[in-house]
Amino acid sequence: MASTPSLAVSAAAAVFPSAADPRRPPPPSVAIVDKNSSYGRSLQAADNGGGGGMEAPLRPLDVQEAMTMLTEGKAVQSAMYVPLLHRCVETGSLGAARAVHGHMAKTGAGADMFVATSLVNAYMRCGAARDARRLFDRMPERNVVTWTALITGYTLNSQPALGLEVFVEMLEMGRYPSHYTLGATLNACLASCDVDLGKQVHGYAIKYGAESITSMGNSLCRLYAKLGSLDSALRAFWRIPEKNVITWTTMISACAEDEECVELGLSLFIDMLMDGVMPNEFTLTSVMSLCGTRLDLNLGKQVQAFSFKIGCETNLPVKNSTMYLYLRKGETDEAMRLFEQMEDASIITWNAMISGYAQIMDSAKDDLQARSRGFQALTIFRDLKRSVMKPDLFTFSSILSVCSAMMALEQGEQIHAQTIKSGFLSDVVVNSALVNMYNKCGCIQDANKAFLEMPTRTFVTWTSMISGYSQHGQPQEAIQLFEEMRLAGVRPNEITFVSLLSACSYAGLVEEAEHYFDMMKKEYCIEPVVDHYGCMIDMFVRLGRVEDAFSFIKRTGFEPNEAIWSSLVAGCRSHGNMELAFYAADKLLELKPKGIETYILLLNMYISTERWQDVARVRKLMKQEDVGILRDRSWITIKDKVYFFRANDRTHPQATELYQLLENLLEKAKAIGYEPYQNAELSDSEDDEKPAAGSLKHHSERLAVALGLLQTPPGATVRVTKNITMCRDCHSSIKLFSLLENREIIVRDSKRLHKFKDGRCSCGDFGALL
Repeated sequence: MASTPSLAVSAAAAVFPSAADPRRPPPPSVAIVDKNSSYGRSLQAADNGGGGGMEAPLRPLDVQEAMTMLTEGKAVQSAMYVPLLHRCVETGSLGAARAVHGHMAKTGAGADMFVATSLVNAYMRCGAARDARRLFDRMPERNVVTWTALITGYTLNSQPALGLEVFVEMLEMGRYPSHYTLGATLNACLASCDVDLGKQVHGYAIKYGAESITSMGNSLCRLYAKLGSLDSALRAFWRIPEKNVITWTTMISACAEDEECVELGLSLFIDMLMDGVMPNEFTLTSVMSLCGTRLDLNLGKQVQAFSFKIGCETNLPVKNSTMYLYLRKGETDEAMRLFEQMEDASIITWNAMISGYAQIMDSAKDDLQARSRGFQALTIFRDLKRSVMKPDLFTFSSILSVCSAMMALEQGEQIHAQTIKSGFLSDVVVNSALVNMYNKCGCIQDANKAFLEMPTRTFVTWTSMISGYSQHGQPQEAIQLFEEMRLAGVRPNEITFVSLLSACSYAGLVEEAEHYFDMMKKEYCIEPVVDHYGCMIDMFVRLGRVEDAFSFIKRTGFEPNEAIWSSLVAGCRSHGNMELAFYAADKLLELKPKGIETYILLLNMYISTERWQDVARVRKLMKQEDVGILRDRSWITIKDKVYFFRANDRTHPQATELYQLLENLLEKAKAIGYEPYQNAELSDSEDDEKPAAGSLKHHSERLAVALGLLQTPPGATVRVTKNITMCRDCHSSIKLFSLLENREIIVRDSKRLHKFKDGRCSCGDFGALL
């Protein structure tokens, strides 16, 4: 975009006249109010057929009568066209606007600049930008209002770049914009994300004293805030001498969109009240959003009470934001009560409930509560489909994320069908959520099919697919897709490289991993974080090169976290290097780990090597850190019904059959090389926190797998979700179950997805650490 040309003007008043334009459009309704005016006489003459004698009483003339007069070819004053054009804008009737234009051409009224400007505005607001531009180019005279109407119209028609070109053209022709023109140009800069030209317009406004005008300041605040320059927005904000509710709301809303500016947003709200400016529903909605980001329910309740005080409690956006705050805080009963009381609920309301439940799944106190919230989201989605509302792309993306988290493949497939039927499948957000859902459910082929059918792909979609290949043990496909991503001109981010390095780790591709690690730093200027280092260390450990793993840590100088030290403990132990395993364990204990599974890993190692002093040390630290107990939970969905299992669970009606099947399978597995592995466990009962040697015979995932084998048809895939990491014993046994039963068994634990098939696992037997 060209920069604004420099113009020499004699005085600021030439650019921003203080007097209002005397030729303002009349109100939209056509009424005869003054029989002495030419406008009134023309309408009255037309109404009375132009005859003499006593005049009929003056009365309002509706639009239909006025259009009839035009159709009959009766002569009217040019000012009569203006309210008709306003009515065309209100109804969005392009045909009527063109009919008025035709009559204007016949009568010669188009030569009137004021009327022609109204027609330019009408064409723009009815979506006929080309007609507006043709009319504009043919106008013999144009004033600042005409130019402003064209700039505004292009922005309204999603063509802001053309609006900016008009602004530059205006200046080049020596015309001087008003502050309304500059405001319209700033809106075009915002729509086209052209902050550089916006700054030039800002400089123009400062030069001619328009910056202090409230509406101008509001436009500047909105421009800078939306384009990510909150500091500039604040500077423009403080320069506005008379701030109105729009000014304050613009800045508070900007703070609500930036998690780091929550306190500033709330402080501005208090300043607004102290300044005597009454907030409106948009202000309160933004303040509620700030309370939600802060997770401050007490403050939210005060804002809710304030909304009652000023009469905004019935406003739908305020109710939506209040409901969402309760949901974010886990107050699901109150959120549901507010939701059920809404008679005017919109699709935004439904989406807030679904996405709210999806978000609080991660903050649930345990896995059972998380799944309960997921089921509630699915229930709300079902109720939405039965209502008069129609799901939109945000609905589908949110509910697909719930299906991903719950590994609810059947529901996900049904939603996939609905996206096709509703036409939302072509949307990149929905399609990305669909790819992720299939990946998380272990359906890499379906994920790939959805990926290939996408008309547009973002780096999020590419990354999700690369991650899917990595999780499913297909490293070569992940690397190939990454190269295709680069050829397509899509820039990878740090998460993309985590997925890529993970794929290299799985395949033991040391040279490739080091190549991509260097590429990330040098070509893309991405500084490695702990996840990148973790992938490199995993690779060395998988290959049995544990000394190289420690050398890599020393060479790069980064500090491993709990997850990496745990991986080193498990890897060194697996490869028989107990000296390094004990060293890694000491480093791990120095961090005072928070995860219960980390302590189980250490107890397993120390008990198996009879290091009882270390066992006592770990138990003491566990008590000091209050890590709780290990709760083993698994779920399996069969024919839309969810079955829940604990370790050694005998509550299922088919428990006898389940245990008999597992005994038979374990006997067969022993015949082909299975050796039971003894683990240290924590009791699943809160009354017993002492770890003990020996393994619980059947962990929850084995019971869930057994039920899947019993109740699903031969050859069907068995899908199980587990809340913690699989232990080595269950991992090795289920791997052989897949061979013995000729089944694909998918178990997604807290760390990764395990795809068992033909006696092998997609994790390369490195996914079970305990």
